[in-house]
Amino acid sequence: MPVSSGSADWYTGAQAQAVDDSWAVAVDGSTSITSNSSAFGSVTVTAALGAPPTVSGARVRVEGIAGTYSYPGQQVASRVTGYQQEGSLMGGYEWIWRDAALAGFIGFNVRSNQLSVLDPGNPVVGTGIGFRVAANFYANPTDRTMVSAYGSYSTKFNAYYSRFRVGYMVADGVYIGPEALFLGDDFFRQYRVGAHLSGLSFGPVQMSLAVGYVRDRIQGTGYYSSIEARANF
Repeated sequence: MPVSSGSADWYTGAQAQAVDDSWAVAVDGSTSITSNSSAFGSVTVTAALGAPPTVSGARVRVEGIAGTYSYPGQQVASRVTGYQQEGSLMGGYEWIWRDAALAGFIGFNVRSNQLSVLDPGNPVVGTGIGFRVAANFYANPTDRTMVSAYGSYSTKFNAYYSRFRVGYMVADGVYIGPEALFLGDDFFRQYRVGAHLSGLSFGPVQMSLAVGYVRDRIQGTGYYSSIEARANF
């Protein structure tokens, strides 16, 4: 969502070089892997309704997530592998200013969690529908700095996800800085602290890379890495 020559999209932190309202749909993809035996990928499609994406207006967002994880089952004396799939449909509104943007969404999600071994200690099993909300924020406090934040919550399994980033521009539209993430549900809780490199451009695709430390309630400590990309259509 480029908003001016000095602002950037919330997902990758990629800086827009000029105002461009010739697109209406943004497609975001991400992959995250941890040394704690988890791997997840997601695809998010956000569309502007009734107005160019460079101005404030209504938005609709569709998201799909899939992944796998494993952990030592304390009550089954064996390692348990979990498989998760989720889809969301939300509507919302985005406010855009010269150097900042804020969007809020509300809707529902369908989530499925299956386990390789029945684990009485894990209540996050089965398929169901939840009420879901999400919000994202981006700002350029100065010509060479950025701040971004994203958060979501679903009533299905009380699942939550949040991420906060700050960055300093080291090249034209490219930022480097720290990030922090907090995520969990009725079974697991996890936080991550690391560093990101955002705003890398390869033709029409903008990318972000991140690595860091992870602490999980079940698995203990480890490391994570993520790759994110955005393309506008």
